[in-house]
Amino acid sequence: MAAFPPYITPLGRIWHYAFRIFCGAVLLFLIAPILVIIPLSFNMEPYFTYPIPGYSLRWYQDILNNDQWMLAIKNSILVGFFATIMATSLGTVAALGLSKQDLPFKSTIIGVLISPMIVPLVITGVGMYFFYVNFDLTQSLLGLVIAHTVLGTPFVVITVTATLVGFDKSLIQAAASLGATPVRTFFTVTLPLVLPGMISGGLFAFMTSFDEIVVVLFLSGIEERTIPRQMWSGIREQISPTILAVATILVILSIGMLTALELLRRRNERLRGIRTT
Repeated sequence: MAAFPPYITPLGRIWHYAFRIFCGAVLLFLIAPILVIIPLSFNMEPYFTYPIPGYSLRWYQDILNNDQWMLAIKNSILVGFFATIMATSLGTVAALGLSKQDLPFKSTIIGVLISPMIVPLVITGVGMYFFYVNFDLTQSLLGLVIAHTVLGTPFVVITVTATLVGFDKSLIQAAASLGATPVRTFFTVTLPLVLPGMISGGLFAFMTSFDEIVVVLFLSGIEERTIPRQMWSGIREQISPTILAVATILVILSIGMLTALELLRRRNERLRGIRTT
């Protein structure tokens, strides 16, 4: 039972509960399609309807026994890992540069860096395809890594830049006055403070790479299929509950990463002296 201040009227109390019920209904509406597929992934029969006649792990076993799915999982992990490393490195360097107050054309540079988040993915995919053809990067994992690095870098730039907003520049000056080199100052002072933003941006970049389908359709071949591309092909060619099993795994992975992001956010606020409720 919520404890209300004495000045809250009965109408205010009704609004308090009504607002929370409304928010809960909106949340349920948004996550209902996700909640529906999870039980169906354990269906022992190849049906997509309720009621479920019985439960089984056969569709999860099918993932392990299917060479195409295992290849897609391997490609997604490889591409996501290396794209995350590159996006985190480039995004952090870019954010540190953008934190300089005297940087010329700062607004233009920011616009260019975050443009992959604004430009429709179809246009990005077409542009990358015609550009990569000149360098034989189509139908290669290297091409996918570079493409996903471009798509993931803006997330790192935004999160690290947000972390640098409360960064105390006097710490760098104090390190320099004590004789620390710029490199040592970066690794001992700057990096620990911006690390939560880097990790948050890296997680966003990894999930962007892991879920991306449009650019993959333009750049990948048979041997470069990722999980989203394999799911797309499975829906077009032969609908199987295996797709639901993979989707359930991706949902669990996303929940785990969102939980990690929330923990990092709270840690970052504690480092900055912000009290969380």
